[in-house]
Amino acid sequence: MKAVVMTAAGDASVLTESAIALPELQQESDLLIRLKVAGVNPVDTKIRQRGPFVEAAGPTVLGCDGAGIVEAAGSGVRRFSVGDAVYFCSGGLGGPTGNYAEYVVVDERYVAAKPAPLSFVEAAAAPLVLITAWEALADRARLIAGQRLLIHGGAGGVGHVAIQLAKLVGASVCTTVSSEAKANFVSQLGADHCIYYPRIDFVAAVLNWTSGAGVDTALDLVGEPVLSRTFEAVKVYGDVVSVLSPTAETDWQVARSRNLRFGYELMLTPQLQHLEDARRYQTKILEQCARRIEAGQLKIHVDQVFPLAAAAEAHRQVEQISGLGKVVLEIE
Repeated sequence: MKAVVMTAAGDASVLTESAIALPELQQESDLLIRLKVAGVNPVDTKIRQRGPFVEAAGPTVLGCDGAGIVEAAGSGVRRFSVGDAVYFCSGGLGGPTGNYAEYVVVDERYVAAKPAPLSFVEAAAAPLVLITAWEALADRARLIAGQRLLIHGGAGGVGHVAIQLAKLVGASVCTTVSSEAKANFVSQLGADHCIYYPRIDFVAAVLNWTSGAGVDTALDLVGEPVLSRTFEAVKVYGDVVSVLSPTAETDWQVARSRNLRFGYELMLTPQLQHLEDARRYQTKILEQCARRIEAGQLKIHVDQVFPLAAAAEAHRQVEQISGLGKVVLEIE
């Protein structure tokens, strides 16, 4: 089958289209999925730069997100049948298990039915960002109605979903943006207040928006040097959740003096730590999000669609961090 592989760590040029073996069912609960579209996420570019998380023989196929059609099912499969449309976040951390390919094998426990209103392009863009935003807000920050939330990078993949989930909870949302186009985009998603951070100090803007109190929760999707300053914009006893790692430059003093609760969000932990229950919980998140999508309460925005052979260009686009929403690879 056709796949885009990386045989060494490096820049986007290490991604090449190649022919590799068709994957086979390994256990009774496996599904063989004919991929229609694969999502491209920042974590894909990081794995490409530094090497796979999981060591395995042969070339690495990247891509955690996928959407496609069930082509074959193991004898123990109960939730799906051949021909079903599905979406999922699985694989892509090392070896030939990723979704930049024509086919992939995934355990049915980690697969959800594709929401009917979504195209395969939209569905492939959804899983990782849905799970990340849900876990960050519901599980790490415990966001509830009436609270005020700051999201850094609200126009991006995780950010544009987090805005919508927060509004569904009943929270008020402000977000940092870098352009008028992004401000219009996030406002249409429900953001209550936009902060044009290239010209406006976001801490001062947040304090003004909250009458000096600070937000209840901040979701950091950009990292340092923004993270350290974010502590100043969060109320005493508030929450900060980050999808990125603090650095040696992170200044924790303000966070400590304000008694802030800090949480990490890495939705890949269940895969990396082989936590079956946690992976099944993430499938439940996809199922719950599907219901909201089908009710018209949640949308997925795809900024650009590239053919599979242009995976290197898709990676360059993601690394620019300039688009709205997501980037995907169309297999067919």
